[in-house]
Amino acid sequence: MDVIYNPYDPSVNDDPYPVYARLRRQAPIYHNPDLDFWALSRHADVSAAFTDSARYSSDHGPMLDRGAWGPQARTYLSFVAMDPPEHTRMRAIVSRAFTPRRVAALEPMIRKIARGYIEEGVERRAFDFARDLAAKLPLDVISELMGVPPSDRADVRRKSDALLAYDPHGKMADAGLKSLLSLGDYYASIIAERRATPREDLVSALAGDGGLTVEELVAFLFLLIGAGSETTTHLLSAAWYWAWRNPGQRAAAFGGAITQWAEESLRYDTPAHGIARRLTEPTEWYGTLVPKDAKIWLLIGAANRDESVFPDAETYDLGRDTSKAISFGVGRHYCLGGPLARLEARVTLEELTKAVSPDYDIDRSGIRRTVHGNVRGMISLPTTVTPA
Repeated sequence: MDVIYNPYDPSVNDDPYPVYARLRRQAPIYHNPDLDFWALSRHADVSAAFTDSARYSSDHGPMLDRGAWGPQARTYLSFVAMDPPEHTRMRAIVSRAFTPRRVAALEPMIRKIARGYIEEGVERRAFDFARDLAAKLPLDVISELMGVPPSDRADVRRKSDALLAYDPHGKMADAGLKSLLSLGDYYASIIAERRATPREDLVSALAGDGGLTVEELVAFLFLLIGAGSETTTHLLSAAWYWAWRNPGQRAAAFGGAITQWAEESLRYDTPAHGIARRLTEPTEWYGTLVPKDAKIWLLIGAANRDESVFPDAETYDLGRDTSKAISFGVGRHYCLGGPLARLEARVTLEELTKAVSPDYDIDRSGIRRTVHGNVRGMISLPTTVTPA
């Protein structure tokens, strides 16, 4: 039986891993002619593609979706939709705001935000882990960095969510297009305000540097709000859910294996589960010649469960070696926000294990997942807790 893979099929998106396993075994280079993409699913192939930016161009952006794929992608996805030397220049400027020292200095702020939301949830005993904690915390952290006032954050979140809404054919919904324009205007107003009256925030630092135009800054802020919050949101929900599903691993997590909890969750249920690239020259895989300019879909989520790299890959195991996981990419496009996402996850999971008893419960019937984007995760995760 031939493998059929459509990432916009709700049944596939709910649990893509059986399909990924069949792709690795039967169709390691898979073509979907209707959606016009080629998918690589084995760890060796995906890893190699990440490190070969000459053959696998980022100039059409990382999004599989038709409305987002193309040379215009850089206008709202910044340097992740660029190749060298433009990528090198942009990343060098932006990375000044994400040095290890600067990221480490954010821990007290992150811990304070996490404690606030966790205390609210513990007080209510029943709350939506995804909506009330996992979605709010990273957006608050990014908003603090950017200087977005609390009164604007719910609206920014709503519009950012709309950008990830697509129809079954991979086209961005009308609401997403409207949000794109509205958010662009909002970010431009923040930049203008910071250039006129600088503050102690990230936008002021970048806007006052002189190295970036308003358009480049707006694109970076799109990237920061979207990629900077979505990954952490889905990582936290995945960690919470899979520990609940695996009591033995939950005991290890609550026993102090916090870093392992985050890393195995990143591997097992990867938030950024696919990245697109444009093929710059005809290339052959497994006897199939793929033409120049083809859209290549690098399935990180499938690669992270490759049995040849991760023994017993379908088992959620906090004791395993996750060093070869490629959850944040590899090479020059390695996720700049990876260290921040890991810090947010560690701090939040630490605070949860202090505040909540390990015998928490989840209502599986209430779980809702993202429709589809490059990210995959839960947008609703009803939880009942008792205080520790």
